[in-house]
Amino acid sequence: MNGGAVRLVAVNGGLSEPSSTRMLIDRMTAAVTDALGEREAAVEVEVIDLRDLAVDLGRAVTVGFASGQARAAIDAVESADALIVASPVFNASYSGLFKMFFDLVDVDAMSGKPVLIAATGGSPRHSMVLDHALRPLFSYLRTVIVPTGVYTASEDWAGAESAGGSGLSGRIDRAANELAGLIEPRAAGGAASDTRSRVGDTQHDTRGTGPDVRQQTIEAAGIANFARLLGPS
Repeated sequence: MNGGAVRLVAVNGGLSEPSSTRMLIDRMTAAVTDALGEREAAVEVEVIDLRDLAVDLGRAVTVGFASGQARAAIDAVESADALIVASPVFNASYSGLFKMFFDLVDVDAMSGKPVLIAATGGSPRHSMVLDHALRPLFSYLRTVIVPTGVYTASEDWAGAESAGGSGLSGRIDRAANELAGLIEPRAAGGAASDTRSRVGDTQHDTRGTGPDVRQQTIEAAGIANFARLLGPS
């Protein structure tokens, strides 16, 4: 941490160069930084490109522990205040490299960490990867997943923005504000405890400003995640 700045780490599971997944990561990190900036929060951003860690990750899986750049990337994710993660769709799920990386993180270090999930694909019909693959993975890791996931198909990059905030920019801004809302109390000057230490805490704000807004947001995100996993009745 640098002077109480929020440490935001983004994990890019894209494998190609150039990568639409990296383009999405860049737009989301900018949106979250802007959202936190409006709350006068300093932000440190680190982007991890998994394609650069492929050899180290393969070695880590075979020997049972990570070293080198892979170890540094895992440490960055485990110590982050919030995460943005995105993967291209492969066979109706995230990439193998993406799964390999998150298989190596410490579940206890991920508990309660706010996460914005995203994915890219060639067709809108793959958008359910957010709810059928990414949400279960990060629920298993005991993270707090923001209600709005961001999926982009090829047409999202070329098409005009839809009215009512349903276009790509609108979805990104909505998700960014949800993530910023989860870490806002820490960003506002460091007076509040870390989000991870307050999950499940029902205390009121000690500064006398009413119920803890962060806790309300966490509970709303949890309810939304559970409802999404249940699916239509």
